[in-house]
Amino acid sequence: MAGKKYTSNDTKVDHDKRYPLEEALKVLDGFEKAKFDEMVDIAIRLGVDPKQTDQQVRGACTLPHGIGKKVRVAVFAKGEKQREATDAGADAVGGDDLAEKINGGWLEFDATIATPDMMGVVGKLGKVLGPRGLMPNPKLGTVTFDIAKAVKEVKAGKVEFRTDKAGVVHVPVGKRSFGQEKLKDNINALLEVLVKARPASVKGNFIRSMAISSTMSPGIRLDVARYQKTA
Repeated sequence: MAGKKYTSNDTKVDHDKRYPLEEALKVLDGFEKAKFDEMVDIAIRLGVDPKQTDQQVRGACTLPHGIGKKVRVAVFAKGEKQREATDAGADAVGGDDLAEKINGGWLEFDATIATPDMMGVVGKLGKVLGPRGLMPNPKLGTVTFDIAKAVKEVKAGKVEFRTDKAGVVHVPVGKRSFGQEKLKDNINALLEVLVKARPASVKGNFIRSMAISSTMSPGIRLDVARYQKTA
């Protein structure tokens, strides 16, 4: 059963309307607030068939204002690269020792980065990291010898996106306390990268529908016309 705040906020949304982004953010800003700083998320339904391997969409985007959350980074590296990772702000750095720790149940990190020569070690953690979306991936910039750059990007607010089984992408874009302008900047940056990730085999409109919501709020549907034109 919906709480009083949710019900009150829901009356402020016209569910038959597709709001321009600026107007949707204004509606979101007018919602009653929870007792904590809620995360704002965007859900984007794409015109893809996720069962087709050439239509799966995956990528990463560095949001200009981050997501307002401290990101804990674990790095697999050896030698000098371990020092580079530590200096860049990595929260956990190691090789076989780190893999053993993770296999033992330690999962106090939000992102994983590895140098290419450590993927043999990381690959053995596939059953642990894979289901949690934590496997390093060269396409996302998380398998690289440029460890310092990768750590700093993730710490600064680099978010990953991928289609789920229904062809929908869910991405956090900041906190409610960011305000309308910063959230708009983050959402536009994400959409710019997402549109560029459109598979060549996709026909018709790439972005079918979008909605934003905060942790405790109803969803607000967005007008996608302007984004379809650039897709």
